[in-house]
Amino acid sequence: MRWSANIGTFAGIGVRVHATFLILLVWVGLIHWRAEKRWTAVAEGIGFILALFGCVVLHEFGHALTARRFGIRTRDITLLPIGGVARLERMPDEPRQELLVAGAGPLVSLAIAGVLYLLSRISGELTPLEQLSATGGPFLQRLMFVNLLLVAFNLLPAFPMDGGRILRSLLALRMDYARATRIAATLGQTLAFGFGLLGLFGNPFLILIAFFVWLGATQEAALTQMKTALSGIPLSRAMITDFRTLAPDDALSDAVAALLAGSQQDFPVVKDGAVVGVLCRADLLTALARDGEAAPVGEVMRKDVEQVEATDLLEPALLRLQGRECNTLPVLQRGRLVGIVTMENVGEYISVQAAGQRGRETHKAHA
Repeated sequence: MRWSANIGTFAGIGVRVHATFLILLVWVGLIHWRAEKRWTAVAEGIGFILALFGCVVLHEFGHALTARRFGIRTRDITLLPIGGVARLERMPDEPRQELLVAGAGPLVSLAIAGVLYLLSRISGELTPLEQLSATGGPFLQRLMFVNLLLVAFNLLPAFPMDGGRILRSLLALRMDYARATRIAATLGQTLAFGFGLLGLFGNPFLILIAFFVWLGATQEAALTQMKTALSGIPLSRAMITDFRTLAPDDALSDAVAALLAGSQQDFPVVKDGAVVGVLCRADLLTALARDGEAAPVGEVMRKDVEQVEATDLLEPALLRLQGRECNTLPVLQRGRLVGIVTMENVGEYISVQAAGQRGRETHKAHA
């Protein structure tokens, strides 16, 4: 994710902090300064937020480590002002596995709240809830209470919260995955509409939550539609077969001419009939500014290129594309380059499939 910095790697998973997280820390510091005019109060407020987001990281690791049990890798965990995001390569296809992955995060938060309650009891610092505030009350008890609020919020049956995925997985035990997603997404959008109305007449923060929930529900429905459209489709049906290649000895000026001559952005580099790399548009532009048009393609191309077979399925190939900086995969058949697949042409294929499906449904309705 852009504008984020790595702060460490734990259990093989990178943890990153988005730059906007600093805005939250400054805002919290200002609130405590205005309330008490003491630097110690500012430090305590910022310390509380850091402790809270430490709990959020553990919540996200609950998802990530449970997903790892099912062979699903987590690219990284990023902390944002609104919480944490664990970027899983994919969600499990099996509903029971998705239920476990989605439920692991809230269970971790609940366990943290339980530990904090015991520590508060041992220290004798438990106070009535009405005496707690955003800036006042025992540190451990406030942290326990906020973790419980996070559990309640995350269990709302709406995407992108854990509750939406839990609901979808439970529905998918009784119906097909696409229908379960549509029902869960519709419920999430309904909740978002309700939050928006309440925000207009009360807390404006609910409007932000409404936008967040509506966007998450819409994206999840679109992703599932895409997944359904790609299911069982071989690459040979969606790949680009009219494409240009380059040779390692070609100059970058040849690549520029090929780039300007058509819509192709990335170019397979072929030597003696074998794919030896891919020249990506971003690398080409960087090299032009650094080395000039006379530099050979072989010095700029990416050599660690992944290749796929024409008989491979489109859906896993798309997952590989999403994890790469260069969004082009060469497609081979019996060792010979027969096509390329890009994020753009996969999107076009999905659009065509969706339009055809709508046409068939309309024709069936009028018949």
